[in-house]
Amino acid sequence: MTSECPPTVSESVPELVLFDLDGVLFDSMPVMRSAWEVLEAERGIRVPFEAYAEHLGRPFADIMTLLGLDGIEGLAEAYAAASVPFAHLARPFPGVEEALREILATGRRLGVVTSKSSARAVPMLNRLRSLFSVLRTPDHGRGKPCPDTLLLALVDTRTDPAKALYVGDMAVDQEAARRAGVRYVHAGWGYGSPTKPLPLVLSEPAELIRLVRETPEKGSA
Repeated sequence: MTSECPPTVSESVPELVLFDLDGVLFDSMPVMRSAWEVLEAERGIRVPFEAYAEHLGRPFADIMTLLGLDGIEGLAEAYAAASVPFAHLARPFPGVEEALREILATGRRLGVVTSKSSARAVPMLNRLRSLFSVLRTPDHGRGKPCPDTLLLALVDTRTDPAKALYVGDMAVDQEAARRAGVRYVHAGWGYGSPTKPLPLVLSEPAELIRLVRETPEKGSA
């Protein structure tokens, strides 16, 4: 029997910085809570929002399965529709837009890898004025913690995993990055906590700027 050898994750200066959406770029918790309350009222769901929030970072359908709820496709459509009237409640976290522009100014590219559907993610990202080179969602494939969406973002941008960085806020983000062989840092301003082995935890978006500028190259001549 052979053991699985984990990929080597480089700590060199990244060429591509990928972000989760909810809890990293946007504080969208008020939107999600409001939409869930609509489902509770209209669909008779008796699962509290807190139970749903424990699984944030995964695709909606996967969360429904974990919660033991039936009629997943119908619930997904109802949840997406219920989110629309509350979309204005989502706000970029303080300092996020400034950090993104500073990172772009260093010559790095930006991307988003989220478990949100494209239909719900694109309007949010448009509010950040199209700063991103790539967006990957689980619309056509497996979502986090599977590494698929991260790997596809790397393929889209022709980026080696060793030259990428993923910024997330949930354990599934950390696991997806590990499985993709991409370095992970944790957004301490987000919704979840990291798991072991503990990654670098950032306390504010401004720390991302220093990270992409100051991370030492390893093995350089």
